[in-house]
Amino acid sequence: MQEKTSRFRAVDALLILMIVLPILFGIVLQIATKPPSEGIAISGARIFFTIPFFFQDIPITESQVNSWIVVVALLGLCLYLTHGIATKTKTRRQHFAEMIVEKVTNMVRGNMGEYFTGFGPFIAAILGLSAFSSLMTLVGLYPPTSDINVVAGWAILVFILITYYKLKGGILHYMKSYCEPVPLFAPMNLVSEIATPVSMAFRHYGNVLSGTVISTLVAAALQGISAMTLGWFWGQIPFLQIGIPAVLSLYFDLFSGCLQAFIFAMLTMLYVSGGFPAEQYEKRRLRRSQKKAS
Repeated sequence: MQEKTSRFRAVDALLILMIVLPILFGIVLQIATKPPSEGIAISGARIFFTIPFFFQDIPITESQVNSWIVVVALLGLCLYLTHGIATKTKTRRQHFAEMIVEKVTNMVRGNMGEYFTGFGPFIAAILGLSAFSSLMTLVGLYPPTSDINVVAGWAILVFILITYYKLKGGILHYMKSYCEPVPLFAPMNLVSEIATPVSMAFRHYGNVLSGTVISTLVAAALQGISAMTLGWFWGQIPFLQIGIPAVLSLYFDLFSGCLQAFIFAMLTMLYVSGGFPAEQYEKRRLRRSQKKAS
């Protein structure tokens, strides 16, 4: 029993390292590669190196590296929470994991219906990936959600799912939907369809990036005000930067980041379930079953 307990604790320690080490690697990489700057420096994701390709070089950017850090850390967290799951004796981590599964499943079932109950893991992945990507600023790393390329990739994936479930009612029904309520509205419906992933990407990216920009500008302004008003007494110590940026970080980094993750997940559920023609799908399924029976 003692050997089993020791092995269990050793696996727990390895999983905790799997969560912590990628973040520490990102912090060390940030310190080692970020060039020194004076004053306010607001820029996009840095390019670490470029992979030559026959038609276009592939840049490996800061947002891509940090995205993989989030993915590996989330994988370690999921493995840690599910390690040692049992049916009789339950640990606190198992209760926490079951609570997450139950909350996400109820949210999916309430917003999408019983047909989409299996969407729970996908929605949980969107929530976790988006929220933890935005929270990377808390440890001084560049948040991947501040890169339009990352968020646009998520939005394109969601758009593919929306189109897939719209086609469940048949290609003819899908094409007819562009002519509703009258064929004159077909160009507007087409623009609306294309605008769905664009609006999802820019909404998420814009809110996260604006929070980062505002926090940086306020911190720089407080440093200047400290030098003008209290510099004669405190010297070069930015007294006004103590506490106030932390309060802003609670909103822009913590609350706003988690809120944008929730909004992105909610829009995914509403767009996918709203585009699914349930009645038409049932009619097609009945026709197919009748053909097979005959």
